[in-house]
Amino acid sequence: MQELIIHEVGPRDGLQVEKQPVPFEHKVAWVESLGAAGVDIIQLGSFVNPEKVPQMADTDRLFAHFSAPGKRPGKAVLSGLVLNERGLERGMACGVEMFCMGVSASETHSRKNTGMSPHEALARIIPMATQAMAAGKKVQVSVQSAFGCGFEGPIPTDRVLGLVKQYLAAGVSAISLADTAGHANPMQVEELFGAIRALDPNVEMTAHFHNTYGLGLANCWAALRSGVRSLESAFGGLGGCPFTKQPAGNVSTEDLVHSLQRMGLRRDIDLGKLLEVARAVGAFFGRELPGFVLKSGSIVDYKPAGN
Repeated sequence: MQELIIHEVGPRDGLQVEKQPVPFEHKVAWVESLGAAGVDIIQLGSFVNPEKVPQMADTDRLFAHFSAPGKRPGKAVLSGLVLNERGLERGMACGVEMFCMGVSASETHSRKNTGMSPHEALARIIPMATQAMAAGKKVQVSVQSAFGCGFEGPIPTDRVLGLVKQYLAAGVSAISLADTAGHANPMQVEELFGAIRALDPNVEMTAHFHNTYGLGLANCWAALRSGVRSLESAFGGLGGCPFTKQPAGNVSTEDLVHSLQRMGLRRDIDLGKLLEVARAVGAFFGRELPGFVLKSGSIVDYKPAGN
């Protein structure tokens, strides 16, 4: 399963709820180490209003820095989250290689997150995705709150699939389901991704889980069993959507990679370097991070296969 993609979202989703500002130089150092570890995609930030999410105020500068000759972090693709046309414009100008954009399946979460209904957001996201693809950019669209919402509870499957069908009809085949509230369970994960695969067997499926109720890694495995080939995670297990009812951290990147490597997968990634990043981030914030391997230690060899 070498083709399994690890999409590190720590610099964006991991940091966006943190109140203590992270200096630009620290972010650069952490991203450089993530690239050296061998993750496939790094989400440097989101193009949002810095008054609402101050931690993302230097997103344009980060992309400009890592887009400069000789500055790329390893072989990683540089991804960024955009919510509107202005964000897309900013991303185009500073070197985003992969645009991530999406619509919440929850009316309440959608309005808190974007100020729009899901229908209104979709009417803007699809033209944005089409524009970015026409410019030669990678595009991944998502359905947020796909497995449940802290405000509304269960989300009907038909509502999620309805959004997916509209993405597919628009020619966007890279689709992520985001468990924004952390409500997913493995059986639900297999059923929902299975339903998407039935719509289009060639769809490129990504999963994004939060560990609110401790099922993050179990849900990752269920997603892999369902044909998902890209997983999003964050260093140290940091993160959470500031506009959901109960923000909680992402699946920890080092926990995810440790689990995969115990099964003989992605042994090319340097787990030791990932743990170094998590330690540095924890030291900066002055607290213990949620990641488990960071506390318990690894039972797999740190050294990447082939080195």
